[in-house]
Amino acid sequence: MGSGVRLNLFQRMMLRWRELHPYNPVHVVRVPDRLDPDRLRDTIAARLGSLGLTGLSVDEQRWRFNCGGGLPSVDLAVVAAGSDPQATLSRLIEGEFNRPFPTAQPAQPFRFMVVDAGESFQLLLVYDHYVASGDSIARLLTGIACAYLRPDRALDAVPMERYASTYRSLFLRHPGWAVRAILGLPRMIASARRSYRPRYAQIADGRNAYTYLRLGPPQTDALLRVAKAWGVSFNELLMASLMLALSPLAAGRRHEARRNELAVASILSMRQDFGVDANLALSPFLAAFRVSHKVPDGIGLQQLAQEVHAASVHVRQRHLYLQSILGLGVSALLWPWLSTARRQRLYPKHFPVWAGITSLNLSPIWARTQCADTARLDYLRAVPTGPLCPLVLAVTTAHDVLHLGIAFRTAAFTREQVNAVVADLRHGINLLPAEPSA
Repeated sequence: MGSGVRLNLFQRMMLRWRELHPYNPVHVVRVPDRLDPDRLRDTIAARLGSLGLTGLSVDEQRWRFNCGGGLPSVDLAVVAAGSDPQATLSRLIEGEFNRPFPTAQPAQPFRFMVVDAGESFQLLLVYDHYVASGDSIARLLTGIACAYLRPDRALDAVPMERYASTYRSLFLRHPGWAVRAILGLPRMIASARRSYRPRYAQIADGRNAYTYLRLGPPQTDALLRVAKAWGVSFNELLMASLMLALSPLAAGRRHEARRNELAVASILSMRQDFGVDANLALSPFLAAFRVSHKVPDGIGLQQLAQEVHAASVHVRQRHLYLQSILGLGVSALLWPWLSTARRQRLYPKHFPVWAGITSLNLSPIWARTQCADTARLDYLRAVPTGPLCPLVLAVTTAHDVLHLGIAFRTAAFTREQVNAVVADLRHGINLLPAEPSA
């Protein structure tokens, strides 16, 4: 396939992870127009072709990929919304979590589906995660929706580079960050050893299930207002809320002498760390950091959120999220020597995390488009768990609405348990003070 371009470390690990179970996020945009399947299929094909996202070949021996171009073949499945459109959508998302992409070359890393509701439709984009991250997929799917709504207007595609610098170049560019991350590893390892491990009925069972929670403008405004009053970020407030909701499921830690903390991870984009070249890249530039806390009985949300904030600030200011990249590097070295069973146990044993949270605000992405129709769009995401943690909360802000997509490993949680977590989240948010104090 020629020389191709290098896959970064995160992409390489995603390719390894999908050997254990499919690793397919799903993005959904609501298009306020009647569905014309042929026009939509042509719009998708034209968009993928104009961005050069066709003819993908991957060389997993040399960790390189190449987009050879050509006319894309778009397989568009159409499903009627039925009497409960959200239930139909959730059922499709759950199915796509667990359906592998074909391994034949050239690869087709995108799947499209439609939930037809008559006067509008939901367009789903399912993607093999090594190809892209959430922000670049949001740009792609927004462009498709806008082009469909305005077929008479030629909207210039925002350039989307398929390649930018690898993680190695980041460590060379910021050696001080790398040194601090390495020196901080003993502290991170000690924290992992204090963290209570989730229990899996069958560690080999990677099946994901899905549920959903929508928070309207009053609840979204309350979260933003409280976060500002308490001096924490929106993401930190949600991390603390998730910890409180998960705490009853990890009650066994109360009886542990050493592993008595509950850990939650935050997934973040590192594009800005790589410089302007990475801003338009399709490739994922992701890292994560974990916050571990005892979450004692009776602790209030404000105190917990502020303690999560203190831990988060320490990590971000010192760029200690690079430790997650170092950890991936170590697991990459070990991977070829591990059996499948040991690969499945690697992260739950040595890096126990109960949940991860990933946030995406559509406002900055939509503000950079040439499409006035973004004011009419709605958007949500669903991100699978992968081998790192048994539950992922995907938070998507679209205008003044929050969409919370919750993926979970059925080997770790029952649906009833996750429904209880969702109910606790909703209840806690509804109890936020109207006039919060600092």
